[in-house]
Amino acid sequence: MTLKATDLLIFALTSGIALAMMNNKSCSSSTNAKKGADVATCDAAAAAAAEGSSSELLNSAFVFVKPHANTEATRSLVQSKLVAAGLKILSECEIDGPTIDKEKLIDQHYYAIASKATILPAKDIPVPAEKFEQEFGEKWETVLSEGRAYNAMDACKKFNCDPIALENAWQKAKKVVKFGGGFYCGLMSVNDQPELYVFNAFFMSMRSKFCGEGTSIHCYEVEWSPSKLSWSAFRNNLLGPTDPAEAPKDSIRGSILANYKELGLSSCPNKGDNGVHASASPFEGLAEKSNWLKRPIEGDSFGKAMLSKGIPLSTIKAWSVDPRVELPGGGKGSLFDALEDMDSVDCLKKLEQLYKINV
Repeated sequence: MTLKATDLLIFALTSGIALAMMNNKSCSSSTNAKKGADVATCDAAAAAAAEGSSSELLNSAFVFVKPHANTEATRSLVQSKLVAAGLKILSECEIDGPTIDKEKLIDQHYYAIASKATILPAKDIPVPAEKFEQEFGEKWETVLSEGRAYNAMDACKKFNCDPIALENAWQKAKKVVKFGGGFYCGLMSVNDQPELYVFNAFFMSMRSKFCGEGTSIHCYEVEWSPSKLSWSAFRNNLLGPTDPAEAPKDSIRGSILANYKELGLSSCPNKGDNGVHASASPFEGLAEKSNWLKRPIEGDSFGKAMLSKGIPLSTIKAWSVDPRVELPGGGKGSLFDALEDMDSVDCLKKLEQLYKINV
């Protein structure tokens, strides 16, 4: 039988697709993400799958099943929902609580909050001294010199208490002042000890859900064509809103809520424990893959696109912790908020615009 040129072309293409699918399947791993060999294998498979395909800049996100929901049944549900929606799973891995704790992965993930709670000591937290004095009636410099201010992690040590006790004391604090987005200071005490000024004490109980022995998250790196599924539809329809009670019943969060007992969850999901996290934009996805998977920015398709537009690697890294930046309409705001729900091309254009404004 003689094959026509078009037949040969079709055979070559379908063979390539099959090989890419086989490579992608081998990319799934249940080992800890810190094992570089697994990540390298995933990188190679993803590159092979992408090579020779459409030149379209694909949407790519980081998705993980939260510790409270990380059961085999939940993982199966999440994977089936992602694949049914047309998303390609490029890599898959498990990251355990001790690793999250040691490498401060959750702290970096919630950097705007965690920087004041676990990362920076009190002396390095950018406290607005004038507002502090107005609100608390004493000078910030005096409080610092007398050793009466602590971040949340250090406060646990000073008060000799666990995160839950600190959270309970925070709820009863004499006074709590908001200095900015995710930036709070409270005058508080645990078990009638001398009062201290504590920053973002609420973060410790949230952090403990990710860092305890026997806990873990299950991660997926996914990509898809914006022409087939917008980022807004990915988050609002496929994933579902932050509050699972408001999520579509067939969304991931809605399905977890409706079937949480059958899935093996010990309690009903809520706004905090809502089953699954997903990146809010392509740039946030880039930042999260860099943090959780230790993926080099310059090796990521969206990272390469940013670099090709003249945005320096140093800027991309600095922007990965969601700083406040000058906005096109005037004023300052969260970088992540400015990019939320944008598809890859629009997100890249907005990043170019923001870079020109903030150079």
